Amino acid sequence: MATVYQVNKGINRSIEIKGIKAQYIIYLAVGMVILLLLFAILYVIGIGIYFCAGIIIPAGVGLYTGVQKFSKKYGEHGLLNHSARKQLPGHITTRSRICFTQLSEEKHEEERKKTGRSASHL
Repeated sequence: MATVYQVNKGINRSIEIKGIKAQYIIYLAVGMVILLLLFAILYVIGIGIYFCAGIIIPAGVGLYTGVQKFSKKYGEHGLLNHSARKQLPGHITTRSRICFTQLSEEKHEEERKKTGRSASHL
């Protein structure tokens, strides 16, 4: 009789918990730990527990909704791509033509021989 194996269809998919995907789970966890430490510090200082809870609970709800909003808006890797795209320059300015005049066909031919790629895009 043949053995039947169950196929795991979740392989190579990112973790998702209540609509929050991938690295956003880590952001939420770090934020919750920071809120927990803030609560402990406020309580040790001597501020009333209800006042501490009045500050921490809305902050936690705001953190959760903010992380969920980013997760839905940017997706699994979108926030990293968005922040990387912001760091790219809008344009590149040069005040000299030297970088273009020093280009030679011989250098491109040598490069083509080394790599086997054509320099037709130049």
